[in-house]
Amino acid sequence: MKKCFVMVLLCCLLAAGTAFAKTGTLLVAFGTSMDSARPAIDDIEKAYKKAAGNDPVLLAFTSDIIRNKLAKEGNPVLSVNAAMNELAAQGVTDLKIQSLHIAPAEEYNQLERMVVKNITKNPGVFKTVKVGYPLLVSEKDLDAVVKVVLASLPKDRKPGDAVVLMGHGNDRGPGDLTLAATAAAFHKADPHVWLATVEGSNSFDNVLPKLKASGAKRVWLQPFMIVAGDHANNDMAGADEDSWKTMFEAAGLTVNCQISGLGRIDAIHALYVAHTKAAIDAIA
Repeated sequence: MKKCFVMVLLCCLLAAGTAFAKTGTLLVAFGTSMDSARPAIDDIEKAYKKAAGNDPVLLAFTSDIIRNKLAKEGNPVLSVNAAMNELAAQGVTDLKIQSLHIAPAEEYNQLERMVVKNITKNPGVFKTVKVGYPLLVSEKDLDAVVKVVLASLPKDRKPGDAVVLMGHGNDRGPGDLTLAATAAAFHKADPHVWLATVEGSNSFDNVLPKLKASGAKRVWLQPFMIVAGDHANNDMAGADEDSWKTMFEAAGLTVNCQISGLGRIDAIHALYVAHTKAAIDAIA
């Protein structure tokens, strides 16, 4: 009788623990303060909220500069630490954190440190914390992203027109290698498509002579970033003499710009969701 009672009590406790478990999702991006660029992040957030049902979904930006600027404008966005604390206050016990970065580079490494710092300061608050990888971490990811981006290129592009994608790049950490592999994959899939980066080794100066040697007369510029923010609007498509658009025109090319971030593409949302799910499956 006593043994039976203990078994019943144990089952009740296990059931209660399951009932009280609550899942929440935290989406983490570098951020943007440009109104025209923000929908790219908002679209991803909407996709996650639709999939989450009643489970909470919060957004955090890692950039202190962007968060401070938005706060002064009356549009605050949470930091990673504040968002984790808010989800804990809402009763979340099983936390899913999804990086909205392109590559596992400096910003993603910073996110990992932020998460570890919060967990260390607040032990036992979450039963599980699982972090989903950025967009590009495997050959499978790369194949999928190349296919998606090529399908998003302007419909007015004619045979022989060149395309140059602008990535952010990074000269600190492994991001440079990831984008070098990405550039090679795009050029293999379409010999008239190049990827260059604002930072890192694969700069505009490396791509320009190759593009001119191809014989192209017209080039399409498009950001290879989640948001089409300051880099896309100014460094890529701006009127200054050092913008990519201006420098291509100075080289005798006709230039068209498509200013839209990867976050506006539904198939990109699906890839991020798959990474979140993979993080759960790998640890559960």
